[in-house]
Amino acid sequence: MDDITIFHNPACGTSRNVLALIRHAGLKPTVIEYLKTPPTKERLRQLVADSGQPVRALLREKGTPFAELGLDQAHWTDEQLLDFVVAHPLLLNRPVVVTPLGTALCRPSYVVLTLLPVGKLPPFTKEDGEVVTDDGVRRR
Repeated sequence: MDDITIFHNPACGTSRNVLALIRHAGLKPTVIEYLKTPPTKERLRQLVADSGQPVRALLREKGTPFAELGLDQAHWTDEQLLDFVVAHPLLLNRPVVVTPLGTALCRPSYVVLTLLPVGKLPPFTKEDGEVVTDDGVRRR
């Protein structure tokens, strides 16, 4: 299925687990390593709109220039925040997954299960040994 996309950072354990969960479902997503191929401002704007979350919900603070740029200040507009993400792709929290069922920041990793257009999956063991059990509930 080529209509699933993951904005992925292979250095991130959560991102790796989400990608593995998608593949565990038998799906073959388009993998965009967003640090190598950053999304455009227009694409970011669409991801935000499709997720139903505010721009700030998709910003990553840890290990990024978030604090140095003063992005915790309320005066930044959504458009300005998107400009910062374009300039510093590391600010995009990950992984963001797009499927026919919706778009979401998949933190924690089991959130991706609600987006997968498949039936209930067998248990999945994450890198750290934690078992993820699928309840079969999907977005509609």
